[in-house]
Amino acid sequence: MNLVYSGKTKNVFQLEDGNFLLKFKDDVTGENGVFDPGANTVGLSIDGMGKACVKLTDFFFGKINAENYPTHYVSADVENAEMVVKPAELFGKGLEVICRVKAVGSFFRRYGDYCEEGQDLNYFVEVTLKDNDREDPPITKDALATLGILSEDRYEELKELTKNITKIVERELKNKWLDLYDIKLEFGIIDGKVALVDEISGGNMRVYKDGNYVQPLELLDLLF
Repeated sequence: MNLVYSGKTKNVFQLEDGNFLLKFKDDVTGENGVFDPGANTVGLSIDGMGKACVKLTDFFFGKINAENYPTHYVSADVENAEMVVKPAELFGKGLEVICRVKAVGSFFRRYGDYCEEGQDLNYFVEVTLKDNDREDPPITKDALATLGILSEDRYEELKELTKNITKIVERELKNKWLDLYDIKLEFGIIDGKVALVDEISGGNMRVYKDGNYVQPLELLDLLF
């Protein structure tokens, strides 16, 4: 088992069968000790966060797979904070796709003159490059096509898949009287299809209950 990548919140190992093992850390993104799923630096460490990420990811990927949307998920080991996944071809050096159900976070900071915090956004999709040196800059559909990162047809496929997956996550949260405000997803190509990769956990979404933000570990307790 070879370490091929050490990221902010997980390490990636290549297995002998060609799959990959994701080893989740307790580190989360944020600034000045405050959690922020939209940040591109590690801001703090939360004890038990790695296990929580795997348990939530296992839960949500199971729901998504059940509706026949392609993912890289193979299996999960919650106690060891590990997940086995299929190899995927990334778009460029990696994209992050944000689906915004309500105005919050960086969207509200950018466009606060034109919206109210918590305003409905009707599943607005944004794409950013995974580029820490340039602070994960947003990129348009035209720029993605011009730079050869993602064709216009693939972009529309990615956008529709993002909305559909977001609605599945939103539905499961609503079953527990929780409200999804936004979520950050990642995709790649597996067997010629756009497929969901990475994770779905409290570390890459903002969830509220009765108008109050739910911390990542609290989300685990409220769902199970």
